Amino acid sequence: MTARPTARAFTLALCAALLAVGAASARAAADPPRGHDVSSHQRGVDWTRAGEDGARFVYVKATESTDYRSPAFEEQYAGARAAGILRGAYHFAVPDRSSGAAQAAYFVRNGGAWRADGRTLPPALDMEYNPYGTQRCYGLGRTAMVRWIRSFSDEVLGLTGRRPVLYTTADWWRLCTGDSTAFAGDHALWIARHDASDAGALPGGWTTWTFWQYATAGTLPGDQNVFHGSLAGLKRFARG
Repeated sequence: MTARPTARAFTLALCAALLAVGAASARAAADPPRGHDVSSHQRGVDWTRAGEDGARFVYVKATESTDYRSPAFEEQYAGARAAGILRGAYHFAVPDRSSGAAQAAYFVRNGGAWRADGRTLPPALDMEYNPYGTQRCYGLGRTAMVRWIRSFSDEVLGLTGRRPVLYTTADWWRLCTGDSTAFAGDHALWIARHDASDAGALPGGWTTWTFWQYATAGTLPGDQNVFHGSLAGLKRFARG
């Protein structure tokens, strides 16, 4: 049988345990916050488990064009908040269907609003290749595409007080905007580059990224992302 520990042994063991917890907390605080993005393809997420597995933020798809609102949005958005995970909404752009301002207004009315509560990330705009046809840039020329993005951004700013985060890839931005530098000064970049050791060359005058989507699968639900900074920095970014 094991002897009952002495008071000194118990104290030493307790100190060692507390030091281990403190070291783990320090490492967690120093590591860049990890997160994910989800849409109606990910249903029934266990948000408590996601937080326990390391998720600190999530972007939830709210809308697309001016006629689609994700049926999973409310559940996902509220579930993440209840689990203490910072959350924001994103809009999937379909620029050949309506103006940027029209899609922005629809987005904000249907989940894309922002508040300075420290728990809500700024709205995000998803700009990527056209999944609905052969025209990869939705039939818009580069100048017209830049105008469309600016129209969306200005409307979001007017309605929420924040510029949207821009999600894209370097390839899409180069092909569809001519690598425009018009947004680098006042828009946070959410760059997508999967299965690589870093985010790679950035588009359009950006010298740094705010979010990097680095994989489409992993221990967290949905696509995998990391914030460029600390957890405290992420909270400051949320507050604006």
